[in-house]
Amino acid sequence: MSNKLIVAAAQTGPVFTEEPEAMLPAAIKMMEEAAKRNVQIVTFSELFMTPFFPNTLRQDFDHFFTAPDGALMGKLRELSKKHGIATIWPFGERTAGNGYFNSALACDERGEVLGIYRKTHIPAYFPDEKEGGTGSYERLYFGPGPALPVFQWRGIKFGIQICYDRLFPEPSRVLAIKGAEIIFMPICYSTYSDPKHRSTIWDVPLRGRAYENGVYVVAANRVGQEGRRSHLGRSMVVDPTGAIVTEASNDKEELLVAEIDLDRVKGDQKKIPWQRDRRIDLYGPLADDGDRKST
Repeated sequence: MSNKLIVAAAQTGPVFTEEPEAMLPAAIKMMEEAAKRNVQIVTFSELFMTPFFPNTLRQDFDHFFTAPDGALMGKLRELSKKHGIATIWPFGERTAGNGYFNSALACDERGEVLGIYRKTHIPAYFPDEKEGGTGSYERLYFGPGPALPVFQWRGIKFGIQICYDRLFPEPSRVLAIKGAEIIFMPICYSTYSDPKHRSTIWDVPLRGRAYENGVYVVAANRVGQEGRRSHLGRSMVVDPTGAIVTEASNDKEELLVAEIDLDRVKGDQKKIPWQRDRRIDLYGPLADDGDRKST
């Protein structure tokens, strides 16, 4: 029995409106193409329905957020059902308890919700005066997610890491230990004020997380100039050895599609047996925060 899967990363462009529903046509276009190309599961990029508003300081931000069971998310889930494609929909989530999260809703090909991942690592970067040096104020907008869930779909296990999450090896390792075969990474990566350096290092954490855990990584990034932010694009699928399967351009919207073989996950994990050779007896400081204490 074949264990191959057709995955996709929807690389959408800059957003120039503050009304999230205005991005529905872009989602419709990507899903229509995904259906034509027999995609089985697709991820969109981080906060793809809104401008990357956390690079500014403003108090009127509520309209960038929506309830997971609200009308907008319902329309996106209907797209999954219409085309028979499992989908990861990143969005600004407003909960009933008035919590605000940078989230991704996963649903199956029937539009049924598999679960929601809430970004666990929330950054804050100082701006600078150079071109593109906007910084980021995510900690003023989003609460940190409470968990690292693994979602199950058609016998496949996958996890989600959103943008900044990918820079930490620990959560991806947790997902792999829990059995994740694929880690989907919705990202909104800008070159900020150092395009040469940030372009050079873009693939490093994506390939690293795949290689050190023996899993596939499917990363969807935004592309194009959005105000002062220049989004790099270059969405990517990486195999369990850290090799790039396919990569999108850095200058246009596109649906990046790849066929992956999930049998490779167990096979490559046997070749590089990181689970067997881990020394958890030495890793106490990772849990007790000992790396911040004096020795």
